[in-house]
Amino acid sequence: MKHSLLLVAAIFAFKVVAAQSVFKNSDLEITKLEDQMWVVETADKTTMYIVEGKDKAMLIDTGTQCENLPEVIRKITQKPLIVLITHIHGDHSGNMDQFKEVYFHPADTVLLKLEKPYHGKINFVTDGQVFDLGGKKLEISQMPAHTPGSIVVLDQKAGNCYSGDAFGSGQVWLQLRPFSPIKTYISSLRKMEKLMDGSITKIYCGHYPYVKKAYDKSYILAMRELAQSLENGTASGA
Repeated sequence: MKHSLLLVAAIFAFKVVAAQSVFKNSDLEITKLEDQMWVVETADKTTMYIVEGKDKAMLIDTGTQCENLPEVIRKITQKPLIVLITHIHGDHSGNMDQFKEVYFHPADTVLLKLEKPYHGKINFVTDGQVFDLGGKKLEISQMPAHTPGSIVVLDQKAGNCYSGDAFGSGQVWLQLRPFSPIKTYISSLRKMEKLMDGSITKIYCGHYPYVKKAYDKSYILAMRELAQSLENGTASGA
């Protein structure tokens, strides 16, 4: 009986939201995945996330080609919007020119010249920086490898990590300039592993349309094992 009561308490403590499409046009579809959290899936399989607090909201990444993206986001939330870019690749930063102000890690400024020019205000984030949305805090954690300034966004209370392409987006893309050593990727995996020993239980990756789910810790463990076998030359198979 005691265990049953604990289970009921846990169910009511966290609002479970059945995934439901709330908006769709020719460019994208927005689906509510959790309470105060939506995934934006573009027609070309890129991903954005909207996270809302009592006072503010955050848009994580800006996708590729989406017309009138700020207006579309306003269909979901009317609260002051923080636009955060996980890394400066075109499929994650392609629409940031539609916003007057964005946030990203300074180590990715090296990539700006390779993408579309941005003329708005740039704010640099730091490892451990916290954005308070009002009853919901989102923490920045730098996870370099895919790019020098790749970051993930942590919602400790909800147990969520929004990983951009740092983890979980199909293959491990370390072959893009500027190249990162595999040791850097292993270090980021270990850092993520420690976070998942704590309150983080779900990784929502930067290309959600391909997987339609969140990853758990087993993914990070498997990738670390593979990366280490590649580093020491013991990997087998293709």
